[in-house]
Amino acid sequence: MLRNISQFPWRFRCGLRAFRRRWRDESGGAFVEIALIVSILGLPLLLGSASIGTVIYDSIEIENAAHAGAMYGMQGTCCITQTALMTTAAQNEASDFGANLTVTPTSYYACSAAQASPTWTGPANMIESISLATAKSNCTGTSGHVLAFVKVVASAPVALPIRCCGLPTSITVARSSVMESEELP
Repeated sequence: MLRNISQFPWRFRCGLRAFRRRWRDESGGAFVEIALIVSILGLPLLLGSASIGTVIYDSIEIENAAHAGAMYGMQGTCCITQTALMTTAAQNEASDFGANLTVTPTSYYACSAAQASPTWTGPANMIESISLATAKSNCTGTSGHVLAFVKVVASAPVALPIRCCGLPTSITVARSSVMESEELP
């Protein structure tokens, strides 16, 4: 029994050393650092992703509105000059924005030297003009023909769902769509 009592301080010291080694071990330090970083940066990253997603969704909706207005105008001679109906078609497509959606439809004519091609050959061979008569007078030669285009620009303010100091509360998103008319007026 005396032998066990004499070994007691030694065993106690060994246990104390093992206990100290466990507390000095840094194997769980990385887990604690990751937990702190995620708790500090996780919420702002999540909210920022939601905000960007909202802006992207609204910009796609505005782009679809511009495309719908241009689709209406490109139907042919009946619709190429009816800007009010192109505006209505665009606003019906993006009804979520209501009166905040601004639609600007325009139609213009061009002369193309590539009649076999379904589109014009490029800015060097294309003369944009305001009226059909001017386009016809500028388009001379046997291979030249007049092309009619419809351009619709749609824009609307998009409110950001997250308000943060230093950032704007809304941004204006504008999209445009250009289409060639199916037939000339």
